[in-house]
Amino acid sequence: MREPTGSYPSVRFQGDGRQVVSQAGSVLLVETVRKAGLDTAISEALGLWRKPRAVHDPGKVLLDVALAVALGGDCLADVGMLRAEPAVFGPVASDPTVSHLLDSLAASGKKALRAIRSARAEARERVWRTAGRAAPDTGGMVTVDLDGVLVIAHSDKEDAAPT
Repeated sequence: MREPTGSYPSVRFQGDGRQVVSQAGSVLLVETVRKAGLDTAISEALGLWRKPRAVHDPGKVLLDVALAVALGGDCLADVGMLRAEPAVFGPVASDPTVSHLLDSLAASGKKALRAIRSARAEARERVWRTAGRAAPDTGGMVTVDLDGVLVIAHSDKEDAAPT
């Protein structure tokens, strides 16, 4: 592993099978965040929410929550799966720290949303600029193809309604 240049450590790939990462697919997400510059953009945008002696950067904490959700997590405590792989995700904030940050961002309302949207727009602009003529919006239109599947669920709980 090399020294980090952003919020996440650089991961070196080897094909010898000696060093195994349980969430190997997440490396692609981390590298996308890094290449797009989203890690630095969101860290700058959320700088107002960083407490004076804080150990964890609010932008990194929020990105960790997003990564946990992308990896199948469904609650804030699921950042623990990132904590289990420090070589891939670096230092990950404790559950209370994550919760306090999200409470703080929620209390800030539209100000926090504007900061997050600004960071996303900056990263998106960087990606589109890098893609040049191959960018999806080159023709003036972006097509998003969504595929959803309805999963029928049944519960024997009292007063449970069908899907």
